[in-house]
Amino acid sequence: MHPIRSLLFSLWLYLTIFVCAVGLSPALLMPHGFAMGVIKFWARMVLFGLRWIAGIKVEIRGLEYRPTGGTLVAAKHQSMLDVVVPFILMDDPCFVLKKELMSLPFFGWFAWKTKMIPVDREAHAKALKAMVEHTSARLKDGRQIMIFPEGTRTQPGAAGTYKPGVAAIYRDVDSACHLMATNSGQHWPAKGVMGFKPGTVVFEFLPPVEAGLKRGEMMKLMQDRIETASIALLQS
Repeated sequence: MHPIRSLLFSLWLYLTIFVCAVGLSPALLMPHGFAMGVIKFWARMVLFGLRWIAGIKVEIRGLEYRPTGGTLVAAKHQSMLDVVVPFILMDDPCFVLKKELMSLPFFGWFAWKTKMIPVDREAHAKALKAMVEHTSARLKDGRQIMIFPEGTRTQPGAAGTYKPGVAAIYRDVDSACHLMATNSGQHWPAKGVMGFKPGTVVFEFLPPVEAGLKRGEMMKLMQDRIETASIALLQS
């Protein structure tokens, strides 16, 4: 039964992308709020299909730590769902993402319109400087900067290599860093359109890392909290 539900949900997912990205593309000609509204509507459609087609519920914990206003958020990354849910949980999320994604039709257009932060991984120090500058500007706009410190999706239970970019942003913008753990990879496969498993995905906000810590201390505290909480969710 799971393969059939996986296939049906995958069809639903692509349908929602087409309807929102193509059918609602006039929002690209309107102010920021309209384009963000389309993305939020799309995210709700995805979760609707996820619940009623794939049998996967989403539970949110730690709402007392939910970030608001201009702030930095470092999150565990196991599946595409990690990109979907923040659009429902946060007021105006802004993702740090690969520059290549910005060139994709419709997806890239909405990313440009909503001022996501592209990163050229080949540019190294230059890319890091640009990322910090863009982040500072978005924070002044009151946005929640979403970054996946591992840089890519990891398998449930596996700790990727936490990249120093998040620490550079944390240092230069002098901001606390909010944290989010998840077990999404247990139910939404990292790759492919099959392998969705019924159950409950949990996203948990954790106590933030306070501003002003040294780079090494900040990185260790962030990684320890995210990994410990994410592993606990896998075992719950």
